[in-house]
Amino acid sequence: MSFNEGARIDTSNVEHRSGGGGGRGPMMAGGGGLVGLIVLLIALFTGVDLSGLTTGTTPATNPNEQVAQVAQCETGADANTNVDCRVAATANSAEVFWKQTYNGSKEAFRPAKTVIYESQTQSACGTASNQVGPFYCPLDEKIYIDTSFFNILEKQFGSSTGALAQEYVVAHEYGHHIQNLYGVLGYAQQDPKGAKSGGVRVELMADCFAGMWAAHAESTPSSNGEPFLKKLTEQDIKDALSAAEAVGDDRIQEKTTGRVSPENFTHGSAAQRQNWFMTGMKANSPQQCDTFATDSL
Repeated sequence: MSFNEGARIDTSNVEHRSGGGGGRGPMMAGGGGLVGLIVLLIALFTGVDLSGLTTGTTPATNPNEQVAQVAQCETGADANTNVDCRVAATANSAEVFWKQTYNGSKEAFRPAKTVIYESQTQSACGTASNQVGPFYCPLDEKIYIDTSFFNILEKQFGSSTGALAQEYVVAHEYGHHIQNLYGVLGYAQQDPKGAKSGGVRVELMADCFAGMWAAHAESTPSSNGEPFLKKLTEQDIKDALSAAEAVGDDRIQEKTTGRVSPENFTHGSAAQRQNWFMTGMKANSPQQCDTFATDSL
């Protein structure tokens, strides 16, 4: 899915960090190689699993790390040619969409911040690294993305190279922020594993929220009034569904262990993830994405 070239991108809630080093994050204490791959798969698309890593103190900062705004990302044309700008623009469009759509009564809407980093950085949930993959940290309400992950998604897991496959990842993570605002994100910690577990329901809901964003992005206005994205094409939808399929629990388990174990599901099967993304595409309100209200996932 392409951005409208003239759409204006607000990057005030996006930062870029570089020079953080290539050390191992806390989840990598057991070593790299196959362990690293499994860790990435477990952590894929969620900040929930990482929230238990915090020690309750302010994370250490790296004095060599450079933090800057993504000032070069000004328009949709930039988002179409630069992956960092695509992440920033998707986060901006998700922020505007959810500001209009959020109808929770527990607390007022507040935007998430997005951190685009290289190799490694610190979050309130522990160390973010390119071996962990994208995640949302509820403790600092930030989305962490190393864009090199998109290459892993494509080359190792067979996702499409289309733009919406990448944008789906960002929109899914922003969906976790919306769940945090609604107060349902913690259910994944209370019941993390199993075919119909809280963990699976939380992830499928985030997929549904990503579908809602995708369906409405073409009518969500940027700061100059021009919609963020062009009209969805059939290929765009296929791109997003390919990403959802690539990270289904059954696909991941079969690839890493050679067998499928639904009792160990944490994110849902490929078919479920695709189905809930499409459910979101047709949804008119967040309530239609309530995966806790159905026994049929």
